[in-house]
Amino acid sequence: MTEQAEFSKRLLTWWDQHGRHDLPWQHPRTPYRVWVSEIMLQQTQVATVIPYFERFIRRFPTLDDLAEAPLDEVLALWAGLGYYARARNLHRTAKICTVDYNGDLPSSAETLTALPGIGESTANAIVSQAHDIPATVLDGNVRRVLARYAAIREWTGKPDVTRQLWKIADCLLPSYRGADYTQAIMDLGATICTRSQPACAACPVRDDCQALSQGLVSELPIPKARAKAQRQDLYMLLLTRPDGSVLLERRPPAGIWGGLWCLPEAESPSNLARGLGLDAQSFELLPAIEHRLTHRLFNIQPVACPADSAALAVKCNGEQRWFTAEEWPKIGLPRPALKLLELHLTGESQ
Repeated sequence: MTEQAEFSKRLLTWWDQHGRHDLPWQHPRTPYRVWVSEIMLQQTQVATVIPYFERFIRRFPTLDDLAEAPLDEVLALWAGLGYYARARNLHRTAKICTVDYNGDLPSSAETLTALPGIGESTANAIVSQAHDIPATVLDGNVRRVLARYAAIREWTGKPDVTRQLWKIADCLLPSYRGADYTQAIMDLGATICTRSQPACAACPVRDDCQALSQGLVSELPIPKARAKAQRQDLYMLLLTRPDGSVLLERRPPAGIWGGLWCLPEAESPSNLARGLGLDAQSFELLPAIEHRLTHRLFNIQPVACPADSAALAVKCNGEQRWFTAEEWPKIGLPRPALKLLELHLTGESQ
């Protein structure tokens, strides 16, 4: 029996007994549901994604529903998942599909990769799971499995190593059970061949694993060299009217928290005041909070401003708006802004 046949046979036999068969996007496993789940699962674990997926699908059960929804509502349901470009790309792709593909996702991986936010591995995952067509996937879990299986001693994100992993994945891909094999190899990485403390004794392909035979399991895959998180001071303004409404502004489409509504912010109180025509001397400093992103640590200093005539005279441009106490909880907000609003306007914080 060839290595390909032996690997896939062992993997599928294991998955039939121990794999994940009750994930919400598997019932039914339609192209739309698979696509939404695959985008959510980019850089996010299954346990975190499941409640977000279920809420998202309840509100947007079809691609047309998603395309017709305001972006703010899409971002609101995404809030907390991070990497907000994924949500904006979902919305953009849905709109494209309603115009160019009769409200359906294209069925070919090549066409899917031309759409916003869909790379080669994601496109193949959609095709294989939604249409049961064998197609090679290379998400983070699969990279880890193959890096150990072949004992690759370099960071898997390097272009030449990525090409090598694609070749290995292609060679191991069986010609049958496309949907099951894709889920099986992703499940292997997620539940057995985990980053730390992998359960090698339960691995169905352990007999051929080069990392195991060479005693390298704990060392592989080689992690990416991490840059030290940069610390940045940020001031956020809590400006409210007597009726309880608060001033928010939409962030630029690109960059951190792109496209979300946020409290007005700047790197100094004077810049914050100047941008809104306020007097920084009237600002009241509130207890600071910290918020960590992958390569950045924000020290966020909230400031309150009395609702005097100057504050109430702030003229909103197209990217600024007063939101009532009933409105702001329903829109997409960055986690630190939501925390400050809940803490200082409602007295609660998640």
